[in-house]
Amino acid sequence: MAHRIAVIGGDGIGPEVTAEALKVVRAAGVAIETTDFDLGGQRYLRDGEILSDAVLEQLRHFDAILLGAVGTPDVPPGVIERGLLLKMRFELDLYVNQRPFVGVAPGKTAVHDFIVIRENTEGPYVGEGGVLRRGTPHEVATQGSTNTRMGVERCVRYAFELAMKRERKHVTLVHKTNVLTYSGDLWERTFNIVAKDFPQVKTAYNHVDAACIYFVEDPYRYDVIVTDNLFGDILTDLGGAVSGGIGLASSANLNPSRTGPSMFEPSHGSAPDIVGTGKANPTAAILSAALMLDFLGENAAADRVRGACEPAVTGTTVEIGNAIAARLASK
Repeated sequence: MAHRIAVIGGDGIGPEVTAEALKVVRAAGVAIETTDFDLGGQRYLRDGEILSDAVLEQLRHFDAILLGAVGTPDVPPGVIERGLLLKMRFELDLYVNQRPFVGVAPGKTAVHDFIVIRENTEGPYVGEGGVLRRGTPHEVATQGSTNTRMGVERCVRYAFELAMKRERKHVTLVHKTNVLTYSGDLWERTFNIVAKDFPQVKTAYNHVDAACIYFVEDPYRYDVIVTDNLFGDILTDLGGAVSGGIGLASSANLNPSRTGPSMFEPSHGSAPDIVGTGKANPTAAILSAALMLDFLGENAAADRVRGACEPAVTGTTVEIGNAIAARLASK
């Protein structure tokens, strides 16, 4: 039976890289039925539509969602991010953001292999806060960070379960417990409690500023990292930079409970300055599609797709997609 995939090409280079990802999935021999959804900045500019409840209800019934990229300079910051991306994450309960990093850091020779597990539905992204006396010299802006024991624990537990499947069996908690003494304390206490259920897994803790240094100087120390929404957002961009570039950085927004579809997207943005030039590297989108195949139980095909992405391919967007698809066809 074919997997039913909702495809949101989105804006900028999103449709270009998504087309190549779908090409590679089909070349891997996986049967999929796709339905395109016109969502993103351009749709908003045309008719003011971001993500209606009716469309959200349609998305709930797919096996997975493949997203290219959304956002355009003509739309004010936060409109699409909150109205589309965060709405899908919150409403579909995509509480784990999983981003793998395999590569060679600048100036290094050995390959590192680690995964960042980012809590995806809490923290500052919830939107708690407001503005008082806007536009005056006495303006006040507050932005709260919401952290629940349930939200933290299910994310931390997922990280430990993932570590159990990996050779090193190691989890590092990244936070800022010496300053964020409320949320940091909740994260640290929960982490230590969950760790007792996984005695085979070794643990460590890093302040987030120290982790930024280690990502650059010694990424080999990491196996699985678990962290909150904001820190994870920042760290994973740095992870892409030290692992070959953001054009190779894949991600999965997961609902491990499988009460709805999970969503898969490259970590790069919509890059409107290179639309139509063929300069967009589709590898991140292709690797995100491989994560989607893992989620769908097509693990052998996912491994084949990842293997076909190595060594790296150069060329235009379409040429890279064609070359990776050809590698799959020849195996």
